[in-house]
Amino acid sequence: MSTGLNIRKDGSLDFLSLGALVHRLDPGVIPFRKATHCDIHVSGGEFNVSANLSDCFRLKTGIATAMVDYPIGDLIAERVRAMGVKPFYKHLKHDGVHGPNMATVYSDRGQGVRAPVVFYNRCNEAAAQLKPGDFNWKEIFGQGIRWFHSGGIFAALSQTTAEVIIEAMQTAKAAGAVTSFDLNYRTKLWNIVGGHDRAVAVLDKIVKNVDVLVGNEEDLQMGLGIPGPDVKAKSKLDSSAFISMMDNVRKKHPQVKIVATTLREVHSTNRHSWGAVAWINGKTYEAPTCELDVVDRVGGGDGYAAGFFYGLLAGESPEQAVKLGWAHGALLTTFPGDTTMATLEQVQAFAQGSSARIQR
Repeated sequence: MSTGLNIRKDGSLDFLSLGALVHRLDPGVIPFRKATHCDIHVSGGEFNVSANLSDCFRLKTGIATAMVDYPIGDLIAERVRAMGVKPFYKHLKHDGVHGPNMATVYSDRGQGVRAPVVFYNRCNEAAAQLKPGDFNWKEIFGQGIRWFHSGGIFAALSQTTAEVIIEAMQTAKAAGAVTSFDLNYRTKLWNIVGGHDRAVAVLDKIVKNVDVLVGNEEDLQMGLGIPGPDVKAKSKLDSSAFISMMDNVRKKHPQVKIVATTLREVHSTNRHSWGAVAWINGKTYEAPTCELDVVDRVGGGDGYAAGFFYGLLAGESPEQAVKLGWAHGALLTTFPGDTTMATLEQVQAFAQGSSARIQR
């Protein structure tokens, strides 16, 4: 079965993403109001996919983003290097008082009946200052990039970030790269930069250049402004509502070849049922459902996207690509932090149905 994608066989990078780098402060199961210390995770919806593809799936990946030359920037840049991701930085200087800053995400993991909590400080964020012309896309894509990716969180950061995505996407398409976009619709972010109507208008311009979309039915409704499903899903694991929207997606964006999402039923903070589905060139593929004992749920969706993209880049069948994404996303929830600690062999074994019996 053809995916409809024309993926080039080689290039200087297998995958390049464009987005904001952030650092997440994580006191674990302690709520922030009672926290006395925390771990620091380096993250970013777009960066996570590059990091996962490099560290677990052993691909050559990059990130284009803003970097502030101060200690927090140094900390973040060190983690980018550790994950094996090639940086394309627009460097900015910190004024010692106000910034610009590398954004901070605060989270606690919750436990059992107590839900996780996430909030932000994105004040004077460096990545929000990025504008067209900040990167030499012709030179970057001239080196040969197989796949280019960005997302809705970066698009919502300011009036100019979406323009940077469109500039990059158009150059990527002209250079023969596959393009993907994670809708990642965040109402709070869009409300600050013009609200829902602006979001739909901006995302419409971006998605015109996209081959592969990541997003659930809510992302598709809110981000693309297309009607909701007639079909009522029986549970969060029922893919019928998502599948029923594909005709509307295709009508508005006929060039989109693939739409993919995770399926998650949350029983408690630490117990989820987990599935995944993808609509690929007119056909639907679904992963099995498994029960997750969750350590840290943040980054699971990016974990799915990375494994799914890897399957497509590696020439796997559509069924296997969905299973690899599902398996990697599941494994990612068993680690603290937003990025992977899994190996390719673990992902492949879980995708084939291996158990959690001890490996001696």
